[in-house]
Amino acid sequence: MVGPDGAVVPDIAEKLPGRGIWVSADRAAIDKAARKGLFSRAAKAQVTAPEDLADRVEAMLARRVVDLLSLARKSGQAVAGFEKVKDWLAKDQAEILIQASDGSGRGKSKLSTPQGGRFIGWLTGDELGLAFGRQNVIHVALAAGGLAPRVVEEAARLKGLRLSDGGDSAGKDRRRK
Repeated sequence: MVGPDGAVVPDIAEKLPGRGIWVSADRAAIDKAARKGLFSRAAKAQVTAPEDLADRVEAMLARRVVDLLSLARKSGQAVAGFEKVKDWLAKDQAEILIQASDGSGRGKSKLSTPQGGRFIGWLTGDELGLAFGRQNVIHVALAAGGLAPRVVEEAARLKGLRLSDGGDSAGKDRRRK
């Protein structure tokens, strides 16, 4: 979206009024659009894009995923902690396995994605901790239905903005330059 001051404003929730400018949820696409003035062309007016637009979008998407996970937790659709997640996986209650990108590979390898389910591995332990009111969370299981489709959708958008290897390099969160 274009704000009243002529600056590009991310509309992650797709709720702001007015004419939107659609860009793929990909760091390279956002950076290229800002660098080449493609936002001005799409808006049919001169607009400015902040230097850190991709970083802002990434932070907003991460916050959105954390908020959705928090709602899922409060409604009983999500659990955190190795033993609880392991229990949900054993009982086929989990549809989605989420593991922190900065968790140890050894600990994460003990849990596997549910058959026919999904895996999300590009959130940090601190981000997952925010959703569960803890300092750091490595393992999360999410039940099918409810908020699960929205969590998967928003996490997929976030993945496009983060360059991550699924946590195989524990402690590292590399980003595209």
